[in-house]
Amino acid sequence: MTSDSPSASVIGAGPNGLAAAIVLAQAGFKVDVFEAEAQPGGASRTMELTLPGFRHDFGSAIHAMAAASPFYSSLPLARHGLKWVDGAAPLAHPLIDGSAVMLERELDEAETALGRDGRGWRKLVGPVVERWQEFTEDALGPVSPIPRHPFLMARFGYFAFQPAIRLAKSVFTGERARALFGGLAAHSFLGLDQPLSSAIGLVLGAAAHVVGWPVPRGGAQAIPDALIAHLRGLGGEVHVGRRIASLDQIGPVGGLILCDLTPRQMLSVAGDRLRPGYRRAMERFRYGSGAFKIDYALSDPIPWRAAECRRAICVHVGGTIEEIAQSEYAQAHGTVSDRPFLLVAQPTLFDPTRAPAGKHTAWVYCHVPNGSAVDMTGHIEAQLERFAPGFHDCVLARRISAPADLESMDANLVGGDVGGGELSLRQFGFRPAIGAYFTGTSGLYLCSASTPPGGGVHGMCGFHAAKMALRRALK
Repeated sequence: MTSDSPSASVIGAGPNGLAAAIVLAQAGFKVDVFEAEAQPGGASRTMELTLPGFRHDFGSAIHAMAAASPFYSSLPLARHGLKWVDGAAPLAHPLIDGSAVMLERELDEAETALGRDGRGWRKLVGPVVERWQEFTEDALGPVSPIPRHPFLMARFGYFAFQPAIRLAKSVFTGERARALFGGLAAHSFLGLDQPLSSAIGLVLGAAAHVVGWPVPRGGAQAIPDALIAHLRGLGGEVHVGRRIASLDQIGPVGGLILCDLTPRQMLSVAGDRLRPGYRRAMERFRYGSGAFKIDYALSDPIPWRAAECRRAICVHVGGTIEEIAQSEYAQAHGTVSDRPFLLVAQPTLFDPTRAPAGKHTAWVYCHVPNGSAVDMTGHIEAQLERFAPGFHDCVLARRISAPADLESMDANLVGGDVGGGELSLRQFGFRPAIGAYFTGTSGLYLCSASTPPGGGVHGMCGFHAAKMALRRALK
């Protein structure tokens, strides 16, 4: 880095903004990252949200796609303190009869555990597992109308575009495997009767057999901390507590500016610099459903009726696929379910650094309509008691975060949307507009989860946006 090195600015120190900054710094740019909050990391922060000594992940908790990220794998992040911790199994899905369906790490073991539906499971995810590197070249790659591996992606697309409940009932004969897949598909935030609701479930299911569903030791904060340490080694800098209200605070049109912002923030920060067509695309962008989240400080591990749930860092609580479908249909149509589908993380079973000795944390959320003001606490805790009787007795403290609370702590979580925008047919490919990262304004790019390949803490949105910015800058 020299005094005459070109400079670039990045707005937002979430994983995508930091990934973009690193790519630019690797290319010889002097990079400054401006973060509005006092703590960098965006939705990948870890905080004492309940009691002293209890470290909770504010946003993301389980990091299959971060562990699978080709960009992260190319960096020496372990040297900067990032260590992945796995459970004995990636996922447990308890049923009301007191048993649990387990998603085992090894594909062969998963096939055996699922019994008569094991072959169906292998049929769905096996080809992606076996060709994972090729799959991620397309699934996490730059936007392209022609995939690098067309036959693999065509096969994946045949299943991925189907509504999850239809696919589950066509492939699996038993309720256990159907429930397992229903919980995986619900990560899409879509109703299970909607097209594309199978896609995320298939990716996460395959990832469980390739990279697992790990957590960073010490909390999600370890991811941005490692990225920042690497960036600083390249001469870049992160400025916290620097909210950018207008691009005029950074510099004139022409210099490279990459924005880890969703379309709503982009309109606010850069509206007068955006071309009319791109501005209209930003205005039409649709956000997805929100999250209602509770962080718990616990005296003991969650007392699951199905003891095998303690083998997994992540637990899906929702019962049968029909129950899950009812819950997700409700939130997708503007209401809430009395028995919401829950995503539960229990990291202290495998990472005791996050709580005082002998104590535990739990991270729980359900899906609600975007911006919902309904208090789901009672529904969530009643659902936990169904599958873990005595849960209430373990609670030392709780921190409730409704969608508005999440957005107040991270402006990118619009209405509680943690995925950067709705995963719909309209927004599946070239989101948020044709051109994806380039805004049409010289030197100005979008690099958030609102661009391909979307949410997942993998940093690939920032990576691809920065690569495009470099190609255009060096023409």
